[in-house]
Amino acid sequence: MRKLSFCDALLEATRQEMERDPAVFVYGIGVPDHKKIFGSTAGLLEQFGPDRCFDTPLCEETMTGFGLGAAIGGMRPIHIHIRVDFLLLAMNQLVNMISTYAYSTGGNKSVPMVIRVVVGRGWGQGYQHSKTLHSWLAHIPGLKVVMPTTPRDAKGLLTSAIRDDNPVVFIEHRWLYWAEEDVPEEPFTIPIGESKVIQQGEDITIVATSWMNIEALKAAEVLGRRGVSVEIVDPRTITPLDDSLIVESVNKTRHCIVADIDWLDYGFSAEVATRVYEKSFKRLKSPITRIGFAHTPCPTGRVLENEFYPNAIDIIRAIENKLGLSPTDLDDEEFYSHERRFKGPF
Repeated sequence: MRKLSFCDALLEATRQEMERDPAVFVYGIGVPDHKKIFGSTAGLLEQFGPDRCFDTPLCEETMTGFGLGAAIGGMRPIHIHIRVDFLLLAMNQLVNMISTYAYSTGGNKSVPMVIRVVVGRGWGQGYQHSKTLHSWLAHIPGLKVVMPTTPRDAKGLLTSAIRDDNPVVFIEHRWLYWAEEDVPEEPFTIPIGESKVIQQGEDITIVATSWMNIEALKAAEVLGRRGVSVEIVDPRTITPLDDSLIVESVNKTRHCIVADIDWLDYGFSAEVATRVYEKSFKRLKSPITRIGFAHTPCPTGRVLENEFYPNAIDIIRAIENKLGLSPTDLDDEEFYSHERRFKGPF
């Protein structure tokens, strides 16, 4: 075991799988340039050469279709989109071709393809660089959607995604790239479709996705000083969704908050809430609370941007409201400000 960052965990998983299987290659806009997708592809060009690590033209649909062709031809492509917003330009390939190809061939052809996409805020980038879209992608049959929070999960789940014979959309929040944790050096897998309890608690359950787990942990730390015991469940995989741990946790705590990094309306938080209501309705002491993006395009100005993105304070206030607590004095609390580490421009 040694400490490894989320970014380096992605790099290590990719490198180890490229060493293990010559069919694995990585490509995309900016993959071999000097910034190396925030460092997550550093050294791959030098080790494996331009045939297995290369840049592409600025044409998302064409290059995503190229990956489909490579996958059905026996390769295992990893296509990196540095912003999920511009994966929208490849929706025809992703929704009409990649997700349906195995079905259309009666299972005679598989599409072992990973599409890495980066999400997250930074420097007031506004409505064209702020989406997450995991709810939308999870709505499409034939796609697996993975959203890890920790470095260990990033390595294990990316390794599983690369080895999977189905298309996997692998979503990475850029503010997680600096997170560090003990990660095994040898290759390992974490099964796609298993949730994880990242903090045990007794009083309330928070189901959180990606960066919102960091905000939930901060909220739990603050309220823990008041004797509130918060349990946090990270689904890790948006589809297939393992709701067993979520239901088990809610049955224990009898309160539930879903904290998502996406718009609330018609999204993943609604899916989780519905499943909890279907399976735990009689156990609940309060209605499920959902926290997520405001239903508006993301504003560019910092003050409005802070209102758009939910954070630990929103979670703290929601827990206080559900448990009937007086507001906690937060004047002396230091909340996360990871934008100071963000180097930009994307």
